[in-house]
Amino acid sequence: MSSNKKYWKSVEELNDNSSIVETLRNNEFAEPIPVEEFLGDKESLSATSTSRRDFLKYVGFSTAAASLAACEGPVIKSIPYVVQPEEIIPGVADYYATTMADGFDFANILIKTREGRPIKVENNIVDGVKLSANARVHASVLSLYDSTRLKQPKIAKKAASWSDVDAKVKASLNDAKANGGQVVLLTGTMASPSTDKLIAEFIAKNPSAKHVVYDAVSESNALDAFQMAYGERALADYDFSKSEVIVSVGADFLGDWQGGGFDSGYAKGRVPKNGKMSKHIQLESNMSLSGANADKRIPLTITDQKHALVKIYNIITGASVGTQKIAREEEVIKAAQQLKSAGSKGVLVSGLDDLNAQLLVFAINNALKSEAFNPSGARLTRKGDAKAVAQLVADMKAGNVHTLIMNGVNPVYTLAASKDFAEGLKKVKLSVAFSLKEDETAVLSTIAAPAPHYLESWGDVTISKGNYSIMQPTIRPLFDSRQFQEAILLWSDNSTSYYDYLKVVGSSIASGTTWNKLVHDGVYATPVTAVSGGNADYAKAASDLAQAKKLGEFELVLYTKTGMGDGQQANNPWLQEFPDPITRVSWDNYVTVSRADAEKLGVENYNVANGGLNGSYVSIEVGGAKLEKVPVIIQPGQAVGTIGVALGYGRKESLKEEMQVGVNAYTLYAGSNANQGAKVAKVSGDHEFACVQLQRTLMGRGDILKETTLSVFNDPKVDASVWNPAPMVSLDHNPVKANTVDLWDSFDRTIGHHFKLSIDLNSCTGCGACVIACHAENNVPVVGKAEVRRSRDMHWLRIDRYYSSEETFAKDNEKKEGFEGLFGDKGSLGGFGEMEHPSDNPQVAFQPVMCQHCNHAPCETVCPVAATSHGRQGQNHMAYNRCVGTRYCANNCPYKVRRFNWFLYNKNSEFDFHMNDDLGRMVLNPDVVVRSRGVMEKCSFCIQSTQAVILKAKREGRPVKEGEFNDACACSAACTSGSMVFGDVNEKESPVAKLEQDPRMYHLLEHVGTKPNVFYHVKVRNT
Repeated sequence: MSSNKKYWKSVEELNDNSSIVETLRNNEFAEPIPVEEFLGDKESLSATSTSRRDFLKYVGFSTAAASLAACEGPVIKSIPYVVQPEEIIPGVADYYATTMADGFDFANILIKTREGRPIKVENNIVDGVKLSANARVHASVLSLYDSTRLKQPKIAKKAASWSDVDAKVKASLNDAKANGGQVVLLTGTMASPSTDKLIAEFIAKNPSAKHVVYDAVSESNALDAFQMAYGERALADYDFSKSEVIVSVGADFLGDWQGGGFDSGYAKGRVPKNGKMSKHIQLESNMSLSGANADKRIPLTITDQKHALVKIYNIITGASVGTQKIAREEEVIKAAQQLKSAGSKGVLVSGLDDLNAQLLVFAINNALKSEAFNPSGARLTRKGDAKAVAQLVADMKAGNVHTLIMNGVNPVYTLAASKDFAEGLKKVKLSVAFSLKEDETAVLSTIAAPAPHYLESWGDVTISKGNYSIMQPTIRPLFDSRQFQEAILLWSDNSTSYYDYLKVVGSSIASGTTWNKLVHDGVYATPVTAVSGGNADYAKAASDLAQAKKLGEFELVLYTKTGMGDGQQANNPWLQEFPDPITRVSWDNYVTVSRADAEKLGVENYNVANGGLNGSYVSIEVGGAKLEKVPVIIQPGQAVGTIGVALGYGRKESLKEEMQVGVNAYTLYAGSNANQGAKVAKVSGDHEFACVQLQRTLMGRGDILKETTLSVFNDPKVDASVWNPAPMVSLDHNPVKANTVDLWDSFDRTIGHHFKLSIDLNSCTGCGACVIACHAENNVPVVGKAEVRRSRDMHWLRIDRYYSSEETFAKDNEKKEGFEGLFGDKGSLGGFGEMEHPSDNPQVAFQPVMCQHCNHAPCETVCPVAATSHGRQGQNHMAYNRCVGTRYCANNCPYKVRRFNWFLYNKNSEFDFHMNDDLGRMVLNPDVVVRSRGVMEKCSFCIQSTQAVILKAKREGRPVKEGEFNDACACSAACTSGSMVFGDVNEKESPVAKLEQDPRMYHLLEHVGTKPNVFYHVKVRNT
């Protein structure tokens, strides 16, 4: 049957007496427009006796005041090329295949350029592509135009030339060689065959040199385990599309676990086909993206997860290692039995930062003969060695390091022992830091060397065995920068350019293909040799893991947020303003605690009158390290006894003031271990969050999010109308389907093109790549923390996150009827108390919402100036020049998808983000207008892209080809899970036309009669 759950976006909505929720539900705009800026003193004006004409003038100002500036938008005259480059055709985009590899994110991508400017990241779809773009990769194009980048070399913080740098470094290397001084190359994971070869040659010329690889977010335990089992420092790969049962113990594999990029394979098994879909069981402490998408989520402490892993090991392998009793043990055992029954179609993964836990993962998958487990195609994107880094810090403090050359690392910020590193840095005779910015480490180094952005660089990357990728520049270097590889060649007295060096290495690896084809495709598939089975002592690992004890008063889980990652792009406003998929908070990190622990600590979250979220502060102590004034988010689903804090925030150096937000959780990252024992105490003060969770709520609308179970979905006796009921309305006192009744006459839409967008709730993981892609394509402005808090964010596309209690209302009724008396386990007092806290372990659903492009759009009928109108091709248009900002359309929109442009965000010092400087504006898409103040804006179905397809076909004198419109929308093109599919429904064989006929298809608020061109698919849970 259909779902009758109560969905809620914010815990505040569970309070039936909340005046804040009621106010926000009935008032689209939380705060009035500041008309006093235009009219002077509002009170004195109100007290004045005025004529009716003056009164109407006042009312007119209150609705149109903010649009006055829009009537006088700036005019900028453009100057054509004096000498036009042959390869550039004005107005036509060029695409270059390249690879992003910043040590944390790796992806095979295409870069869209206009008139020589990279403006957008697209996914490369040729054969051999390993990882696609996530939200951070999509945002990385903006980091190219960061005005705070290091623009020229500095020696002792003073501007210098590269020749000065070369002379100083060579002299230091010669001195080290003559006196036996230690030379260290400290880099992040580059996964670059040519760079590895270069470094080996450098070490051969400098016998006292060594190479230390350091990852800010370490996978060192997993790497050590793989090395013990398979003899190589790498990470096993997984193909979740081959699994029918997935059990994850603390691994957020839909997030950043082991490099991420697993969502595409995962999503293939999550859409019910032929009555089947994979079953996903998640054991974890924090509520993660993976936990939110799981069919069954079991919240456990870190210690309980370790014991749970041993119990699963016992059941799968037949071992009998003794373990202690854990919370929810029956559910864990049931999960293990389901995994065993799946056999080779099952897979287990773990994110526990423990060597023994990682060894058990291999033992379990080998016992299952898991088809999804792929050690042969191992990932090479993590190579960091935490022990080697710790030894380096000790050597530096002892004065044993003569010359230190760093590339792509910022240990003064990311090391828990950063004070020790900084102290040791003073004892190093010469330190060089290759960095995009004069960051915390570069500031303390002898030489700060500006490194180019990856879009300005040549390079190669082997993301995993079987994948060889090329990185190529898409723009000339903007500043006086130099690649690390070029410098190593020069300092090794090798006159070869890095491009020529790379070409030789690349041609030898990609034998059988030309260099030009390799650069054109960006990817080449290489043969993979099978690895032998693991020889590690798994029994000992299980025995050792079974001895795990509670870590401390609270068990801390350090993680990376979907938007910020490891913090390299902390100065990127797109990522700062990106709402976290789980908490929906932007511009902050925080500590997540369970409701039960929050009550013990005396901390709280509460909403103020305009919907803004506030929270208490706590201090967190791990060992000797202490983090003061960390704001608290009470997180539904957080395991009792655990807390979570995101890494990547709290940076200060070379960041604009607005970006200096959050606390530096790396302070607590002792020994590069993400799982620590911690003490937590409440401290005074309240924190103001920029949380969008109570904004534009669609709560109370029963057909917003539909779901059913796989058993009901497969039941031949149950018609689709039961679990996907069509809304009914009354016509002539008889109930009829809502979509058969119209207020307006319709016209034939089968002629020409008709664009629609399909969104499958089963495969949407909430990753947010679509949100950033929309930002880049449509010049969506960043408004800052204060404005987001006022409900004024400008995102054209939002991903609503809904919670629901695990039980239906029917189950709730059964429980109430089963109460016996007042007291005891089955008494009404205790029972009702449990029912008042459905937030302890909720089910989660994600729903992307943008303009629904209604064929009978309510916004169009109320616009007094016809600024919004409907196009023949199904798109709802906005004429910005005509719009006067009455906001009638926003009030009349049932989907709350229109955004009012409160300010001029372009060239405005009050909004010092990328649109406030010439460099940042280079990222703007010239095909989309930059809006002035006082207009409504919203999703356009990327009309510039659909028109480009039509115009290209027209120019070539042909009809539009089949599939040419597919993924013309930025959001659908960015969706790696395949949840979003865009296209022309009048093209009968197009994917979107077939999806429209699926029995799971439904429209949001269909009973309203808006006839949207965006449709959704009912979420099916395999419970």
